[in-house]
Amino acid sequence: MTIKIASAVIVLNQNSVVVGRKIISVLPGAKLYGLATRTTDVDISFENFGETLRDLFAQGTPLIGICAAGILIRTIAPLLKDKGPEPPVLAVAEDGSAVVPLLGGLNGVNDLARQISARLNVQPAITTAGDLRFHTALLSPPPGYHLANPDDAKKFIADLLAGMTVKLEGTAPWLSESKLPIDPNGILTIQITEHQMMGTANSLVYHPAKIAIALTAINQPAAQTIALIQKLFTESNLALRAIAVVLAPLSLSAHPELQAITQALGVTTRFIDPDQLTQTLEAIATNGQILSFPSVHLKIAIAPQIISPQTIGQSRGKIAIIGTGPGGLQWMSPQVQEILKTATDLVGYKTYLNLIGVLGDGKVRHESDNREERARARMALDLAAEGRYVAVVSSGDPGIYAMATAVFEVLDHEHQPEWDQIDIQVAPGISAMQAAAALIGAPLGHDFCAISLSDILKPWSIIEQRISAAAEADFAIAFYNPVSQERTWQLAAAKNILLKYRNLHTPVVLAKNLGRIGQTVRVITLNELEAQDADMRTVILIGSSKTRLLQRTSGEIWVYTPRNYELGCRV
Repeated sequence: MTIKIASAVIVLNQNSVVVGRKIISVLPGAKLYGLATRTTDVDISFENFGETLRDLFAQGTPLIGICAAGILIRTIAPLLKDKGPEPPVLAVAEDGSAVVPLLGGLNGVNDLARQISARLNVQPAITTAGDLRFHTALLSPPPGYHLANPDDAKKFIADLLAGMTVKLEGTAPWLSESKLPIDPNGILTIQITEHQMMGTANSLVYHPAKIAIALTAINQPAAQTIALIQKLFTESNLALRAIAVVLAPLSLSAHPELQAITQALGVTTRFIDPDQLTQTLEAIATNGQILSFPSVHLKIAIAPQIISPQTIGQSRGKIAIIGTGPGGLQWMSPQVQEILKTATDLVGYKTYLNLIGVLGDGKVRHESDNREERARARMALDLAAEGRYVAVVSSGDPGIYAMATAVFEVLDHEHQPEWDQIDIQVAPGISAMQAAAALIGAPLGHDFCAISLSDILKPWSIIEQRISAAAEADFAIAFYNPVSQERTWQLAAAKNILLKYRNLHTPVVLAKNLGRIGQTVRVITLNELEAQDADMRTVILIGSSKTRLLQRTSGEIWVYTPRNYELGCRV
């Protein structure tokens, strides 16, 4: 059985983090939860173990606790009622030497245990009698099979364990190759069929995913199309649970009605060139059957074997323009980490791609020079048009002097029809100015602005105007791109403009290599600011006329801009 909800891997101490990372590397979307007072470099920190565990269990999240089995059982014991919906729960030894499935037998816990054990190179401690004796889990069929009558399975398995034999009707290698007591004259029956059929206590029914639905056009609301599909399946004596995939032209990939249809049917969508759709259906139904309903632009293909959707056509292309924050994982949002785990391709400046560390493992990397923003955006769009899931990687926030703008500029000015169907998402990150401000206090606590001192994409005359306007308006200012090897005079010019409006002792924060090796944050005055103080890895925060220094008795210095800007006036 495929686990559809992302798992939570729980660690209680730093020694378990390495094992936790190994586990989540093979579980798509999994997150590493760590006890705040004892762990670092985790995806999500928590303060209260019991509350966190019970909340996740109640939400149906599969739980992998790298801890003693007893603490897991005692913690979630008050929630144990009906085993039907309970999610998988496993205990893993701190050193990874044991994997013990505890709960969730109806929802794939043994398969999950095997998957984790394979990564840790150990044998799972599976104790389920049927699983051990028959080398298969009737309640947790593999991908491509759906058990139609799970409520009858408990007695069915008990009868098998008591010695009854079973006959197979239909084809399913995972059953015929198991150690089930198969007998053509068996008292019990397992039926594998794409047709509608009622199961009983003596007969389990599995629907194999052998049906493909092709929608060549959408001319009515999703609810009507779904009702029609249900009616056609009833009339044709076909089971909806036997649907493997919905096929459609790429031109429909962004259609909300199509998304509603596939969501209601619980299947994936694959997209095919309209000229190849008929040929694809014929290939699927080789020795099978095609049912055509021209009036509703609908065809149903029944294959002779399980359909693997990922081998047909392409998925809808997706671009996620992400901000990794200024440095390491501690600055990266869970949303961005989730995207990096599931993306197929990474596009970005090499330095930024290197910052994501192990989250980039197994991805196709497309590196380019830092100045080739439009070329990177164009490449990302072309890759997504092929059906890939592309993460466009920026440091900081992708919408602040970064790649989000470049992608939308290319979309706007270089329109290509194949780009229209791409799903686009922007995932924010912590900007350099936010990180710098947090490390030194609250220098951006009142009105502020950000100005790039690079004159590569805009003329210096515009930059001068903006610095003057911001200084005269008494904004706190964040300077990005202050100095490069080719640009050394702009910072001095900016300082001279500022000194027309600010006094010599205005606080200035210099933050360099934020979140990376060699991080420094120091405070000087505007009068002391020189070009050699900064480079392209530096963000500079210039205080307003109200920005203050706060020096504590320990010698620690904080910088803040009061919100109570004028005496007696709180804003």
